[in-house]
Amino acid sequence: MIGFTAGGPVDTVARIMSQWLSDRFGQQFVVENRTGSGGNIAAAAGISSPPDGYTLIFVAPNNAISASLYKKLPYDFIRDTEPVASIMQLTNMLVVANDVPVKTVQEFIDYCKANPGKISYASSGNGTSVHMSAELFKAMTKCDMLHVPYRGSAAAIPDIISNKVQLIFDNLPTALEQVRGGTLRGLGVTSPKRWPSVPDIPTIAETVPGFESVGFYGISVPKGTPPEIIATLNKAVGDALKDPKLVARLAEVGGIPKPMTPAEFGKLVKDETEKWRKVVEFAGVSVD
Repeated sequence: MIGFTAGGPVDTVARIMSQWLSDRFGQQFVVENRTGSGGNIAAAAGISSPPDGYTLIFVAPNNAISASLYKKLPYDFIRDTEPVASIMQLTNMLVVANDVPVKTVQEFIDYCKANPGKISYASSGNGTSVHMSAELFKAMTKCDMLHVPYRGSAAAIPDIISNKVQLIFDNLPTALEQVRGGTLRGLGVTSPKRWPSVPDIPTIAETVPGFESVGFYGISVPKGTPPEIIATLNKAVGDALKDPKLVARLAEVGGIPKPMTPAEFGKLVKDETEKWRKVVEFAGVSVD
């Protein structure tokens, strides 16, 4: 169960993993896209499913961010789910339309301040790391930009290419594909250090000290799922992250494998929830 459109970064990685698991278990794992509300519709659907191991929730930063950004969620993600496994870490990348006359983060900041209210940024929905990376950037640089949420970053890309919307802080998988294809221009990654798969792209922190937004992908299940099922799934994901072919696929989309025990992944989700709560408060944003 994923909360974003087909073709986007979350969908891409979910399908890579689901195919490996299908081959492993000899039973089809199906990716179901329940879009909207920054991934919350999919999370709610997953949480309300029977805790029998047949519904998995693909977890990303939006699940940690939503806890503080959305004021009326019908669930508590940490309380209502069981952590299963971490899949990978990834960074976001600030990419701009080729028509935007900038080639560096500093040039973009200068351009933004010279054109207040005239620049808009896309996101894959309210409460995603794509959204909050931009809000953190706005708060730290005092850039005036208008938020245009989409149901997934894949849906936003055509409007950025045509310069209807000027930029996006997209998850690296989708951003990298566009930068490599020359359809968008990459200015900086959101990780505190340069990312291994794109060492030639500077960090935003090199221009804006202290800026950081590193994401994660993983799997959780509804509360009450039997521990033996969780253990079986965790071992399968761990074995997948030792498979050179799968690791190579994740590297192609800019991901770094990050295997963890269920307890370790649960701690990561809690830590990320607290980290993003501070960012939400700093940026001063909320969604009813």
